[in-house]
Amino acid sequence: MADQDRRNTETFTLTNNATGEEFELPVLEGSVGPKVIDVRRLYAETGYFTYDPGFTSTGSCESNITYIDGDEGILLYRGYPIADLAEYSDYTEICYLLLYGDLPNNEQKEKFDFDITYHTMLHEQLIQFYRGFRRDSHPMAIMCGVVGALSAFYHDSLDISDPWHRMVASYRTIAKIPTIAAQAYKYSIGQPFIYPRNDLSYAENFLYMMFSTPAEPYEISPILARAMDRTLILHADHEQNASTSTVRLAGSSGANPFACIAAGIASLWGPAHGGANEAVLNMLQEIGDKKNIPEFIKKAKDKDDPFRLMGFGHRVYKNFDPRARVMQESCHEVLGELGVTNEPLLELAIELERIALEDEYFVERKLYPNVDFYSGIIFRAMGIPVSMFTVLFAVARTVGWIAQWNEMVEDPNQKIGRPRQLYLGETERPYVALDKRG
Repeated sequence: MADQDRRNTETFTLTNNATGEEFELPVLEGSVGPKVIDVRRLYAETGYFTYDPGFTSTGSCESNITYIDGDEGILLYRGYPIADLAEYSDYTEICYLLLYGDLPNNEQKEKFDFDITYHTMLHEQLIQFYRGFRRDSHPMAIMCGVVGALSAFYHDSLDISDPWHRMVASYRTIAKIPTIAAQAYKYSIGQPFIYPRNDLSYAENFLYMMFSTPAEPYEISPILARAMDRTLILHADHEQNASTSTVRLAGSSGANPFACIAAGIASLWGPAHGGANEAVLNMLQEIGDKKNIPEFIKKAKDKDDPFRLMGFGHRVYKNFDPRARVMQESCHEVLGELGVTNEPLLELAIELERIALEDEYFVERKLYPNVDFYSGIIFRAMGIPVSMFTVLFAVARTVGWIAQWNEMVEDPNQKIGRPRQLYLGETERPYVALDKRG
């Protein structure tokens, strides 16, 4: 969208209290969401720049992909509500939507599914690459290494100025990421790698590669496949979060797409970003038993107690996380399918959910269970180890990273990322020779 299309007649006036001088900055308006003060000329015209740790009040880019209204609990992919997409679409349809801006018709979806399916295998030499890692390596460490190494194997899709190269690299990354993830898991437990099958859907293939063995047939549960599909949809993109911003920042230098996605995976690995569902299970283990819930509820209400109920509330959503409603439904479907009736940790989670949803303290503060609360329970019930939780997040988010990276490359206003700083160190001082230093 061109600047003139977004700029209205409104301006924002800054006054220098020391000199009384006034500066007018343009105000930009998107299709929805808050207005934005355009500070691009601020430093050149005033000699000042803004200070915003974490960039929580700074728009770093234009985007047409994802919109979040945290106060109202709204998440839209290309304008479509997340609940509708999770209910009626599958993951590859969401991939197409995020990449191209519209939902595909039958012909487009059939071709896209074919193209993704026939890119799922890895170069056979990459299989040898896994054996360079220790058996006890964290799967996310393997993910960073193998995804980054794709650029050493697929030289024919590294020219980011070529739209065809970008498309091929995008398809390859989306298609191969479940294979890479499943093989990281298999390697960590000493089982043979399972190759993808072209007759399975994206989610089915991932479950098949994760859990099947050559020793016996593996039956894929439609309910578990649907739960996995929904999980991937719900995590596919989430606006300019830490890992997405990392991908864009890495890409702003002209780095190849595989390197950019590896950077995103590294950022996601951080416990403050991709480790929230793991923290939920750790919390449940700390609570230990249903009879202890009232005590921990009391601790959570005590502002002087460091204990927090993990998986409740959200940094962005100040209302019910729209993804959590869908995940809640999937959670109970999975537990019912697997007949989980005597798993203490899952029973504890269900009871904690019930109490928190009925407790005035949490309801008034809108501290509802979020998507991470339910996803951790689902993964545990399905037999996915905690070390793979963030890996699944990376599998889902890859298409969002790719869509954001493509949008960044095509943005005529894009510049290499170069944040400023508020310097608090020493001012210039004279150099002292070594033999004269006290």
